[in-house]
Amino acid sequence: MSDQITVYEKPTCTKCREMDRFLRESGVDFSKVNYYLEPLSEKKLRELIEKMRIKPRELLRTGESIYREFGKQDFSDDEIISLMVKHPDLMQRPIVERGDRAVLGRPTENVKALL
Repeated sequence: MSDQITVYEKPTCTKCREMDRFLRESGVDFSKVNYYLEPLSEKKLRELIEKMRIKPRELLRTGESIYREFGKQDFSDDEIISLMVKHPDLMQRPIVERGDRAVLGRPTENVKALL
């Protein structure tokens, strides 16, 4: 397993800033990807979802206004992934990846499983 830790984030997100602080205070070396400046490809998002061992729907931020615009449609997993790639606000964050594993960093303690 690679020791490199990558945090996929939105820098203005409170939980992302908490993750940054947590990793720095833990003395962990990591890199960050602002997925608004460096959008995730559909392939990369699928890879992260697989590494987290979750369904795409579990990564959705259903409280976002963009989500409500779509109404109560019943989207397939493929459609959900496509929507999250097109509208990054729909993704829960931060996502922390290390080797063949990834976790959703909310709550921050979830990342302890990767350290």
